[in-house]
Amino acid sequence: MEQQEEISLKDLLIKGKEWFDYLIAKFKFIFLCGIIGALLGLGYSFFKKPIYKATLTFALEDEKSSGGLSSALAGQFGLDLGSSGGGMFAGGNLMELFKSRKMVEKALLNPALKNTTLIEKFITDNELRDSWEDNVALKNVKFAPNPKRIGLSRIQDSILGSVSSSIIKSALVVTQKEKKVSIITVEYTSENEMFAKIFTETLANEVSNFYIESKSQKANKNLAILVKQTDSIRGELNGAITGVAVANDNTFALNPALNVRRVPSARRTVDVQANTAILTELIKQTEIAKVTLRKETPLIQIIDAPILPLPKEKFGKVKGVIFGGFLGGILILLYLIAKKFLKDLMK
Repeated sequence: MEQQEEISLKDLLIKGKEWFDYLIAKFKFIFLCGIIGALLGLGYSFFKKPIYKATLTFALEDEKSSGGLSSALAGQFGLDLGSSGGGMFAGGNLMELFKSRKMVEKALLNPALKNTTLIEKFITDNELRDSWEDNVALKNVKFAPNPKRIGLSRIQDSILGSVSSSIIKSALVVTQKEKKVSIITVEYTSENEMFAKIFTETLANEVSNFYIESKSQKANKNLAILVKQTDSIRGELNGAITGVAVANDNTFALNPALNVRRVPSARRTVDVQANTAILTELIKQTEIAKVTLRKETPLIQIIDAPILPLPKEKFGKVKGVIFGGFLGGILILLYLIAKKFLKDLMK
């Protein structure tokens, strides 16, 4: 048993020396490949365009802490305005909303640039039309301003979906440093500095508008109904006041014994009193509805917006030489090891 262990250890040492001598013999070749890799890395650093990063930070409105005038005013009428305290637009959900296809597409179709959409600029910057030269259907596709995505063709929808997915997966990052801190950071990277800035700001604006439209939709409808009812009752009240005046004119210098002729005036007076009471209450409710609507918006408070010049990340020459040389040496080393291993197996 001891003899077998000594033989196995001896064979292992011999095998290790054999591999070492093999790699030493190939050292010049490995070094040459490393040099070639370093030169390729250096060349890549010259042709690689710098990456610009646009960063936008915003805070979420803490509705639980809001109250003050709106709560006090509503309390006078026995109403509870309440607070959502997050709901579907809580921190984590809002982060996903920024990365949703719908919001990214709305931003891309927004005419944020002069007479053109962001997706047209993206297609131009990434030279996508050059790869569509042989496809007439793709080559002639244009994207006019259309944030609501109305009437998009199948090809347009496909391109828009592909670009949006690419942005979401590789260029857009939304983070929240701490759960207790309701400050969210949106980062977008692009080779076009101006595009990175405008796209980030447009995306934040689209998300904010979507929140206002969704979150305050019920409050807006309630306010619209109250305004309509108030205008209607005000019209009725004006008509009733006119009716009282007409009835009084008709009973001017009337014989006190003819009381029946005074009934229309009395009815109109009751209408005036009733409509006055209703109008007073509606005006109160309308003011409460306005306070409620103001309480619901806005959700997003921009803290830091991207400003020019944006931070630039460039693949440096030193980094290219080191990374290229290391990668070239490792790859050729793995190749030589695999080649010798297969050669030994064939013996």
